[in-house]
Amino acid sequence: MALHAHDYRGAFTADGTRNRVRTRLPELPAEAGLVVEDPVSGFCGAVVLVDVREVTLEDRNGRRRVFPLRAGGFLVEGGPATLVPPRAAPTGAARSASGSVKLHGAAARTARASRIWVEGIHDAALLETVWGHDLRVEGIVVEPMHGMDDLVSAVREFGSAPQRRLGILVDHLVEGSKEMRAARAVSGADVLVTGHPYVDVWQAVKPSVVGIREWPAVPRGTDWKTGVCAALRWGEPADGARRVLGAVRSFRDLEAPLIGAVEQLIDFVTAEG
Repeated sequence: MALHAHDYRGAFTADGTRNRVRTRLPELPAEAGLVVEDPVSGFCGAVVLVDVREVTLEDRNGRRRVFPLRAGGFLVEGGPATLVPPRAAPTGAARSASGSVKLHGAAARTARASRIWVEGIHDAALLETVWGHDLRVEGIVVEPMHGMDDLVSAVREFGSAPQRRLGILVDHLVEGSKEMRAARAVSGADVLVTGHPYVDVWQAVKPSVVGIREWPAVPRGTDWKTGVCAALRWGEPADGARRVLGAVRSFRDLEAPLIGAVEQLIDFVTAEG
């Protein structure tokens, strides 16, 4: 019977104990946008938030889930890997909630004569959360109009001019709407009206941010906020406002049409006439 020689070099230590070799899994920085999979649940998504303990993933449908950072806890391109918090760039500029470069220690600029008008206090609160830093640096005051019923006379009374521009943010700015007709009636060289297609500014917050799959449909004739709160069992609109506005942290939590509309207004009212 033929004997086969086997090479056992490195398999045992000098005293005969089995020498166990541990394979070191790759460690990958959990950079925003990195797509990984949780092998236990099968949830696959891109990194949106990370800290020293956990990572938040968002799938292609906008659903978010939080997972602990553990050794070999994720699959990256089919292979196991350990996610670690990315190192902060040593010279990277800090960013504000709007994504702009944050100016530390900068005093707020004296308010310009130009203004940005929004429809209500919820719109104003949302702009403060995301663009508050930018508005203070530029000296722009945001004022709620509390509706658009008398927009033409309000704009006339404001008295716009090259150094006194007026930007107006409007909900439901779609073709054929009363908002679109009002916008066309007041727009001019020193007055710019922008907006988004959503019925209410709440709807411009991504549903996943407030923990829902989608915003519910509200029957015509029903106040939108009241209908949403009833469908989601959020209580009164004041309760819903605390839930929605309290969930927003940065521009990443908002839909693109609202972001674009606000950025356009800020550029307009800060342009040198």
